[in-house]
Amino acid sequence: MMWGYGVWWMPLIGLGFTVLVVWLLVGLFRPASPRPDRRAVEILEERFARGEIDRDEFEARRAELVR
Repeated sequence: MMWGYGVWWMPLIGLGFTVLVVWLLVGLFRPASPRPDRRAVEILEERFARGEIDRDEFEARRAELVR
């Protein structure tokens, strides 16, 4: 293959395409993180289980978070 004018960038395009494909595959198969509001509900459930809040307060705050 002759490396004439304008051909030097072809390997760069191949490398860029490879990096893009790997990046997309990693993004597809990475485990999804839990939604932040789900963690808030878990904390609220823990507080209710420890007796820090009563049932009425638990239900009211949970309704706000789940919305």
